[in-house]
Amino acid sequence: MRKSISEVGVEDFVKAGLTVEEAKEFQRVLKEAIFGAKGSDPREVWRSLVAQRVLKPWHPHALHQLVYYSVYANWDSLTNGPPLYWFPSLDQSKHTNLGRLMEKYGSKLLETSYKDPITSFSHFQNFSVQHPEAYWSIVLKELSVSFHEAPKYILDTSNKSKQGGTWFPGSVLNIAECCLLPRTHPRKEDDSVAVVWRDEGCDDSNIHHMTLKELRERVMLVANALDAVFSKGDAIAIDMPMTINAVIIYLAIILAGFIVVSIADSFAAKEIATRLRVSKAKGIFTQDFILRGGRKFPLYSRVVEAAPYKAIVLPVIGNDVGMQLREQDLSWKEFLSSANHHSRSNNYIPFYQPVESVINILFSSGTTGEPKAIPWTQLSPIRCAADSWAHIDVQVGDVLCWPTNLGWVMGPILLYSCFLSGATLALYHGSPLGHGFGKFVQDAGVTILGTVPSIVKAWKNTECMKGLDWTRIKSFGSTGEASNVDDDLWLSSQSYYNPIIECCGGTELASSYIQGCPLQPQAFGTFSTASMTTGFVILDEHGIPYHDQACVGEVGLFPLYMGATERLLNADHDEVYFKGMPMYKGMHLRRHGDIIKRTVGGYFTVQGRADDTMNIGGIKTSSIEIERVCDRADECILETAAISVAPVDGGPEQLVIFVVLKQGFNIEPDQLKILFSRTIQSNLNPLFKVNYVKIVPEFPRTASNKLLRRVLRDQMKHELSTRSKI
Repeated sequence: MRKSISEVGVEDFVKAGLTVEEAKEFQRVLKEAIFGAKGSDPREVWRSLVAQRVLKPWHPHALHQLVYYSVYANWDSLTNGPPLYWFPSLDQSKHTNLGRLMEKYGSKLLETSYKDPITSFSHFQNFSVQHPEAYWSIVLKELSVSFHEAPKYILDTSNKSKQGGTWFPGSVLNIAECCLLPRTHPRKEDDSVAVVWRDEGCDDSNIHHMTLKELRERVMLVANALDAVFSKGDAIAIDMPMTINAVIIYLAIILAGFIVVSIADSFAAKEIATRLRVSKAKGIFTQDFILRGGRKFPLYSRVVEAAPYKAIVLPVIGNDVGMQLREQDLSWKEFLSSANHHSRSNNYIPFYQPVESVINILFSSGTTGEPKAIPWTQLSPIRCAADSWAHIDVQVGDVLCWPTNLGWVMGPILLYSCFLSGATLALYHGSPLGHGFGKFVQDAGVTILGTVPSIVKAWKNTECMKGLDWTRIKSFGSTGEASNVDDDLWLSSQSYYNPIIECCGGTELASSYIQGCPLQPQAFGTFSTASMTTGFVILDEHGIPYHDQACVGEVGLFPLYMGATERLLNADHDEVYFKGMPMYKGMHLRRHGDIIKRTVGGYFTVQGRADDTMNIGGIKTSSIEIERVCDRADECILETAAISVAPVDGGPEQLVIFVVLKQGFNIEPDQLKILFSRTIQSNLNPLFKVNYVKIVPEFPRTASNKLLRRVLRDQMKHELSTRSKI
């Protein structure tokens, strides 16, 4: 039985890592904060402790654990909802983007029901769902979006075949130009710092800076070179780490009227080849190597193995690539020289296109063997930037860092969230897992730090960030996989318990459908609201929507969703997202695939996928993809079934492979674990790891012989739960 906060004492604080003298002083300060709380409600006690900064970032994590878990020792989550750790103040709320907007327009839009940004947030979110055209007409003015030809109106719903509506009809723009032009609101000037970065291994060197003008000129130079090498409308891939040059290339491709094909730099050659084939790419930008921890890992050689397309190869170090290139390929230096024929190589007239034009092809795994090719239009950047503006509160002057890659949806989201909001993009050229990354966050003055839960777990467990000052961080973002409460406790404590804004969405939505919000109290590992303009219901097993009660079921999104896809390049969009989904109040609900839980108090947690898509290390993949390579791993294997389960104490999903062996063969599970890990890493993704292997005599199946992965998943959950109690 855990002690309550009134029962812990000096001895407990010493066990948590304090000296006797420190423990006595801490007890005194703690008692004062508890006495100053508004009553004995644990939420008010914790609010008081945080407000008075009783717990310091440099205190041992064991002390943070002791205090937090003792405050909520007798908390009943089933009755009261999840325990809260962050509370917005009324003054703070009015300085957020959404709060400022609500103070200005709330009385007009909500009339007499408007009180203040905190009290009226849920009402305002619901208003944005019912009247999205009103919301978007206001928010567009808050972003750096300039139309070459203005939209006739915000939304056209007359075409009933377009369930998501027609947004900003008649408008023409170039979204890359919007990122690069100075603007009075949000304030972006030519000498504003657009990007800061540092290379791994240069921890004590100065931070590199690039102004908006310098970025624009570099992008225009690359755009001119692109025109010399490719034809308008060509799809051009990027397969390299998210460096300053990758950002320049991404913007240049769109500025010049080409289409970006996003490929993660961790993919094996077969996966690169699939994405190049599906997107019909005409070329690819890549690096000779990837540098991590002082070691070089090949990248260009994987691209060569993948396809014969023209590659433009950037050097990871210095000015010259470290290998012989194929005849059709160009070094970065040679590529840039192709722009020299242009008399004004640092100037470029943008290629303006209708808002519905495709600018980026991204990929998301489905339950078939081939990844879904998802085309982003110019609506998609507006959507993701607006969500970051509203929910993560990205403002002019912020420095936003989020370790990711342009091959994953978070890469483009990060780019647009900065450049369309007037914030500075912070890039670390190296691994985010060590002290070097943390020192960059400190030295660059990062104010918003995005994370993936597995990275946070590594930071906490290795204590690699000890001694650093992250107190300039005003908020964190988290996406990609389920968060662990204790890991989030550690992360938030690094900046005196500022909020972690959880985000859950999809590539096909260009955004998150549920998020945290700076106008609502936050609980670790939960989402507090549907995102602005997003409506959804939670469906029971019969497809009937629950009302507002606590429940668990599949999410059904309202189809009117600005920025969401209308088509897929290699699959039937209607079949993937709408077929089999029920009607609700005259709307055909859109499938997302998540099973979500609504708690008492209206918070949300994601429980997994309705289909067999898995989330391994923040990367969505399918059971079928994993099984395809594992089935061929050894001659002893008859068939495999891949599932993922969350640990009993929460956190990222773990990969489990069930195996049926051929008759007469015998092999140990640990041998198969090593074998499967190697096979998956070489054929799919080197970041994937097999956590458990179970050998079984046969798989559970339906009458029509369909594999029941759900049954296997339940078996594994039960086994892990039993183990945790031993």
